[in-house]
Amino acid sequence: MRVFKTKWFVRYARREGIKDESLMRCHRTCGSGGMVDADLGSGVITQRVARTGQGRSGGYRMLIAYRTRDRSIFLYGFAKSERENIDNDEVATLREIAAGWLNADKEGLERALEMGVLQEVQYEEGQQI
Repeated sequence: MRVFKTKWFVRYARREGIKDESLMRCHRTCGSGGMVDADLGSGVITQRVARTGQGRSGGYRMLIAYRTRDRSIFLYGFAKSERENIDNDEVATLREIAAGWLNADKEGLERALEMGVLQEVQYEEGQQI
């Protein structure tokens, strides 16, 4: 299973100090028995990610395009202290974006990686997170 982040998300994660290890922990939580904080429909899920050195309750909400045993694409994130939730228009837009990424074939994903539109989350296979 491959894990990606969008160009917007790369900048956001860098600014907030969110490491790939945290993203992989979040991804693995989704994959282990379907433990999802919220399913927003059309392949979009919400997961909480802890701030470094703190718990999940004071952390971030991540919106992820997710297809079991196939791929995860981190689309959007926000600090829970800065924003309570996203509105319905934003959810609708994220569903459209998610559909595009989840329906993309291997060649489309590779082109997006080459163009810098997507970045693959870096981790070592078998790494303990």
